[in-house]
Amino acid sequence: MNLFKRFLNPKSKSDENQDLPENAERGKYMPEVKLPTDERFMMNFKNNGGKFLYCINDEEIQDAFDNILLENDWYEKECCCFDPNLKDKFSSYNLDFNKSANAEFFLCTCEYLVANDGSILISSNQIKERKLHELPPNFIILSSTSQLIDTIGEGLRGIKFKNKQQIPSNITTIKNFETQKENDFMTYGSSTKNLYLLLLEDL
Repeated sequence: MNLFKRFLNPKSKSDENQDLPENAERGKYMPEVKLPTDERFMMNFKNNGGKFLYCINDEEIQDAFDNILLENDWYEKECCCFDPNLKDKFSSYNLDFNKSANAEFFLCTCEYLVANDGSILISSNQIKERKLHELPPNFIILSSTSQLIDTIGEGLRGIKFKNKQQIPSNITTIKNFETQKENDFMTYGSSTKNLYLLLLEDL
């Protein structure tokens, strides 16, 4: 995916203009150009206040995780985690893995990354039957570029297809990644999380 190279090294407006044909102008009533799924997700995710670290292999995942712990002083602290695979993956950091809502942070994977609103789709596969407010305020989520989708509806269909024997319960999205300065009608009743996304390139 060239998306992240473009995102991490954005072109200037003059560069973008050079890519357009001479005298090319968009008419007032022409439909807006639809950005690719990956670009829309990153733009909306960052606008929501999320923090992402793009990684091309497991070594970079480990380095990024290490930097997050260092930045927040989470070494040898409590980590709420329900996934035995993640506990094994990050076992070298002397974290106290438990299921406590009072832990410093919550570590999990996700179902999908939703481009249209920059949200993260999760289910009981990740959070069991807990509500978001019953989990720590800080999240570290491990995901991959193959989990990028356009809409929540597409994600729900994907969950149903992958879990034909038993569809997971407690399906929800995380969308707010920073404290709202004022009460916001659109985010009323939602749970704000300080969220880091470790995004692995797998396409």
